[in-house]
Amino acid sequence: MAVETPGGAGVGETAALSDSFRRFADSVPLMMWRSDESGRPIHHNECWLEFTGRSLDEELAQDWRRGLHPDDFERHARVVADAFAARAHFTVEFRLRRHDGAYRWLLDTARPLVEDGRFLGYLGSCFDITDRKHAEEHIEHALAEKETLLAEVYHRVRNNLQVMVSLIGLYGRAAPDPCRGSFEALGQRVRAIALVQQHLHEAPHIASIDLKDYLHRLASGLGQLRRAGRISVQVGGTGTGLVEPRTANALGMIVAEVVAECLDATAESVACPITIEIQAGAGAPVRLSIVSGASEADQPGRPNVPKLGPRLIAAYAAQAEIAVSGTATAADPLLLHLPEARVRT
Repeated sequence: MAVETPGGAGVGETAALSDSFRRFADSVPLMMWRSDESGRPIHHNECWLEFTGRSLDEELAQDWRRGLHPDDFERHARVVADAFAARAHFTVEFRLRRHDGAYRWLLDTARPLVEDGRFLGYLGSCFDITDRKHAEEHIEHALAEKETLLAEVYHRVRNNLQVMVSLIGLYGRAAPDPCRGSFEALGQRVRAIALVQQHLHEAPHIASIDLKDYLHRLASGLGQLRRAGRISVQVGGTGTGLVEPRTANALGMIVAEVVAECLDATAESVACPITIEIQAGAGAPVRLSIVSGASEADQPGRPNVPKLGPRLIAAYAAQAEIAVSGTATAADPLLLHLPEARVRT
């Protein structure tokens, strides 16, 4: 978008700038500059001069870019050169040395000047965005620290869970026969918890987890927990979302509990198919529908194993403020509604 020159400003020299343009530019409370058609600066307003601490004659007689941060010099020159070649507007961020020697981040926005169809150069303005850049850097640093801390926490949790699995196995082997089924079910659940922690730890971005990718990976691991091939978990649906670790952990535990209930309710020779459908769309809450094949099996499950699934699922859901309903049967799927504040689609 070209800008018509104010006050009929001419080409090339500082003297050609109209008094009206000078008064306008110097009264604007932000840094402004103007160049001729070759890219040579022909004016810097008072706000610019106050920033650099130099006079207009000094700023024009010497290349103002000597005040650019060395790391930004080539990038700035490339952006400006490309814009001039295309006669297009441009926006570029760079650091410029202030009169006190400190480098400040500036956001420079410029548009081409045109008069009677003739290109006369550029008119640009600069905003000091140093505080914004520092805030962005602080956020990035905080996120990196959070990623590191969460990874360490999940690593320690997983190691402790492995110790628990070993202890449960030892007590189970020493327990009377009627109790061994319960010990085995308990060990199965702890192994599932460890698996959930493992996949949270392995997520590319542990502070913001891709739900569909996470459930795909978790489902694959759950399928190997007991007698590979017996458990089959399918994940599908119309979308996904990015969830925080607390939500992902709760969902993983719920899926693991559905699998555990299916295993407990059926004989070792019976397959346990689980289907998970994710429904997500722009601006809509994410919903999961889970159906277990356990209810369709006529085979008896393991004796003396208490049915804890509904209570555990309700507890996991409450921890992450997930609304839950249903029994995970084909006629009454387990429905999980994720809180909007926890999801980014």
